[in-house]
Amino acid sequence: MIEFQDVSKSFWTGRQRKVILDRASFRVEPGRSLGVLAPNGTGKTTLINMMAGLEKPDEGRIRRSARISFPLGFMGGVIGRHTGTENARYIARLYGLDPDYVEAFCRYVCGIGEYFDMAVGTYSSGMRARFSFSLLLALEFDIYLIDEGMPSTTDVGFNRRAGGILRERLKRSTVVIVSHQASTIEKFCSRAAVLRDGKFYLFDSLEEAKALYDYQA
Repeated sequence: MIEFQDVSKSFWTGRQRKVILDRASFRVEPGRSLGVLAPNGTGKTTLINMMAGLEKPDEGRIRRSARISFPLGFMGGVIGRHTGTENARYIARLYGLDPDYVEAFCRYVCGIGEYFDMAVGTYSSGMRARFSFSLLLALEFDIYLIDEGMPSTTDVGFNRRAGGILRERLKRSTVVIVSHQASTIEKFCSRAAVLRDGKFYLFDSLEEAKALYDYQA
């Protein structure tokens, strides 16, 4: 479970204070995946990072009582000068998993061929996204955190492999997806919230959240 209790978060932009959350309280419960609709620039990434424990609230408390993933796209722990193979095996050891398994899993899901044995720092943005998502799926979590859904890639094979594995994981896990598009969320979530101007509006259905989101657009 992830629970926000009267959480506030803001940043000083140089001209004004940008409020991300203003005394927000909500829960992400096991088995109840949650989609969060938020316009660009409202703090989607900050919200996901707070759930992962990468950023702290200004006020309030965040409780975690589950195995929570790093956010999709987060490359912390990945060393750019090391190859995909070396990074996969290093991350495996950090999580106490079999390095041979994690390497083989990531190599298969990535589908980037010989580039897997090259330095990650030389990867294109698409290859980095695929490598990051492969690592995310190689490590089993209770709650998966995804900012904007699937990586941006035109590779049909990767989308099929990664999407199929994620759907299988969600049969026994929970996902939090933060996006500015309802079409991204509806693939995995029926419950949703709207984040806007520091307010967090939680609904029992995506339809209710989308109605408010479209009305305020």
